[in-house]
Amino acid sequence: MSVGEERKTCGPLDPGTALSRSRSGGEQQRRLDAQWQHESGRRRSGLAAARQSVAALPALAMGARWGGRRTPRGGLRLSEAHLALMAASLVCSAVVVYVCWKQLPPLPWASSVPPQRVSVLLWWEPFGGRHRAKRPHPDCRLRFNISGCLLLTDRAAYGEAQAVLFHHRDLVRGPPDWPPPWGVHVRPAEEQQVLMDDEEEAAEALALAASGPRPPGQRWVWMNFESPTHSPGLQSLAGNLFNWTLSYRADSDIFVPYGYLYPRTHPNEQPPGLVPPLARKQGLVAWVVSNWDERQARVRYYRQLSQYVTVDVFGKGGPGQPLPDVGLLHTVARYKFYLAFENSQHLDYITEKLWRNAFLAGAVPVVLGPDRANYERFMPRRAFIHVDDFPDASSLAAHLQFLDRNPAAYRGYFSWRRSYAVHVTSFWDEPWCRACQAVQMAGDQPKSVPNLAGWFQR
Repeated sequence: MSVGEERKTCGPLDPGTALSRSRSGGEQQRRLDAQWQHESGRRRSGLAAARQSVAALPALAMGARWGGRRTPRGGLRLSEAHLALMAASLVCSAVVVYVCWKQLPPLPWASSVPPQRVSVLLWWEPFGGRHRAKRPHPDCRLRFNISGCLLLTDRAAYGEAQAVLFHHRDLVRGPPDWPPPWGVHVRPAEEQQVLMDDEEEAAEALALAASGPRPPGQRWVWMNFESPTHSPGLQSLAGNLFNWTLSYRADSDIFVPYGYLYPRTHPNEQPPGLVPPLARKQGLVAWVVSNWDERQARVRYYRQLSQYVTVDVFGKGGPGQPLPDVGLLHTVARYKFYLAFENSQHLDYITEKLWRNAFLAGAVPVVLGPDRANYERFMPRRAFIHVDDFPDASSLAAHLQFLDRNPAAYRGYFSWRRSYAVHVTSFWDEPWCRACQAVQMAGDQPKSVPNLAGWFQR
């Protein structure tokens, strides 16, 4: 299995050098703390100004005095100067909000268009869900405030669906029960067995058989949440076969990340548990891993890091021990740091290892995945520690030990929680509902994906 480019490492530092780096790390930490406090104060003051500007609008709508004259019906007639001032206020409010939150990418889910009734068919429930006991479909309005969605799994409704979701892993692995026009002919038993046994042959057969009309206006949506390294069969999918992409990639047609941060309603308030009690954190570094592969960059880096600092590993394979009965989150909550190491390194591939395992458990994530700039598109720079910040594993270990000895510096990695809260994506309900919302917002604009593999693998 190929992985991302192997990371360069230097020889281990001697104890004197490690101590020197530890002290310099503390000085750098204090500078970053001051910078973060300044930025947080600017955000809070800007947000307060925006709220004051917007708060004046309801009063004006009800005819309250703001320098204008009332009309005979009790309304308010505003002079051109006041109208200009109102417009400027709205523009300034928008600018303030942009400046406050510009470090996080927009999630294009809000729309002022009244929702139309949309049917979305999920052709396969991902990862063999079709073989499990039936469960009720999600209510998009209750779960995600998305109205007008009819979610379907009955393939008899194929001709009525405005969109059909195809999960990539099942697309190339599943039995040959493809939708029309793929399934318009019956394949011999021998051919069916070949398709079930060979992923590449299955994908190629699908591409060759994909011809014929679809229901008018129906959109085929390619859905995938694995990295390119773990997405076989991409090259064999025909060009222009799908209309939309749905994945964790920010440049997908339907962007559904593994998680995201959203602004708190009252950023000045400090909810309980904002900074977890340090007395409960009895361990330093934890790692939960389910797929152990010595060829992966994450395992190689763990081997180096564990020479300088104790890492408690849970999961299958390698040195992993079974998770305690309290479960993953309660286990990780006992540690100060969590290794959010991805199984492969690709653009925007930031998974539940960070959003759920680290953030929800209240541990500081140490990340190995895409580069730091990619992470900073989705979270503040002081929300995580990147392995690329250090020349080698021994330097990272020295920094973790410095933070362990300095509670104030460690708490600095929780400052962002005053302004943001964490949302962890619900699979597979949320992608289903987001696809419905995308159809509602798109109208009749045609589109197709000419080179799926070329886009996803770049």
